[in-house]
Amino acid sequence: MTDQEYEKGLAELMAEDAPGKRKKAKKDRRIGKFWRSWKSWSRKKKMIAGVAVVAAALFVVVKVKGGGSDGAMMVSAAPLAKGDVEEVLSISGPISGTDSAEVVSRLHAEIVEILVKEGDKVKAGQVLARLDPADVQKEVEIAQNAYDLAVAERNEAQIQAETGYAKARQDEQAAKRDYDRKAMLFAGGDVSQMELETARDVLAEASRQVSTFTLRDGKAVASESYDLRIRNAEFELEKKKKELEEVEVTSPIDGTVVRVNSRVGRFADTVDDDRPLFSIDNLEKLEMKINVSEYSIGKVKVGQKAEISADILGGETEEGVITSISPTGEEKGGGSTERVIPTTIQIQNSDTRLIAGITARAQIVLNESKDTWVVPMGALMEKEGQTFLASVENNVVKMIPVETGVESDVEVEVKGEGLTEETTYITSPMAFLEDGMAVTVSPMQ
Repeated sequence: MTDQEYEKGLAELMAEDAPGKRKKAKKDRRIGKFWRSWKSWSRKKKMIAGVAVVAAALFVVVKVKGGGSDGAMMVSAAPLAKGDVEEVLSISGPISGTDSAEVVSRLHAEIVEILVKEGDKVKAGQVLARLDPADVQKEVEIAQNAYDLAVAERNEAQIQAETGYAKARQDEQAAKRDYDRKAMLFAGGDVSQMELETARDVLAEASRQVSTFTLRDGKAVASESYDLRIRNAEFELEKKKKELEEVEVTSPIDGTVVRVNSRVGRFADTVDDDRPLFSIDNLEKLEMKINVSEYSIGKVKVGQKAEISADILGGETEEGVITSISPTGEEKGGGSTERVIPTTIQIQNSDTRLIAGITARAQIVLNESKDTWVVPMGALMEKEGQTFLASVENNVVKMIPVETGVESDVEVEVKGEGLTEETTYITSPMAFLEDGMAVTVSPMQ
């Protein structure tokens, strides 16, 4: 909606109803169109427009009470003053430890002892619980037997390979001597062609037998399949030995036990609701996780300070520092198309009264300006794509073009030529105000 369309729509909304259902229906359609356009406006423009609507309504009331439209319009005005303005991002998120771990067990073994309770501080490697080792010990023994058997079979196959190869070589050499002798006799006509061919076939078969053996450095070795069986058996044995070590459930980090989700007599791998056996948090340093809108993340930087508040602090605040910003965004959820960026704030006070698991609110100063001209957001006017401050000089409106700077929720920094301490501006200007229009400043100001 353009400024001209807005002013026209506002004027139509403020106009008195003409009699008849047809007139009322037209006005209802105008109102619907006006509010549909309103939804697409920025927060600043909505505030400006909202103030203008209220001001226009008040103007109608003043006109009615004043008995007509004769004379100058009455306005509220205030002297321009300098101040400080801050653009603050306020966002909630959970408090948690800087490091955390969920301790689980994959062993289907009964818990026989739990050595810690919630609130206990633990060190990395400290035993939290012990499981019944009986079944796992049996599995280790079975795996050890399988490994030993694989080694024994390989050793036996090695012996067979060495003796078999030696015999095959001997047979080959004997066949070679027999063939050579018969070849000489055949040349002298003492043996037949068939006898020579038979000797050659025996030599070929002996040589083929020699070639069936696997050699390494000239020595016959057992088939590689035996080595594969040994490696598989060794892997299974190591896995079972590792599981035997895991019958003592230990903490992977230094921290505090914040949850114990099982008890003695239960199986370690069957915790209700798929929860971990233990939850460990490092509470020496706390941090706050927030999701910053994609529209604000460009103003958030690592190292920025944040003011943290929570009910548990009883009105006091803690200082935080932004330590990390995710390189990727994620869905906000709830059907929204907006994306949010996970951001971490570290709490600076190690003796804070904040505790993990509660929700706190962080206020991050995104931008600020000090000792600058500041006016209420609703004091600005938008006309033909330009922003104005409606000042009053000698009961005459003077439109001063301005540029806006830092914005808070209700105030905005303004910059422009002609802004001085003598400037008096209309606090709630109406959309139809024009440069040079005669007005009367309310005596209440």
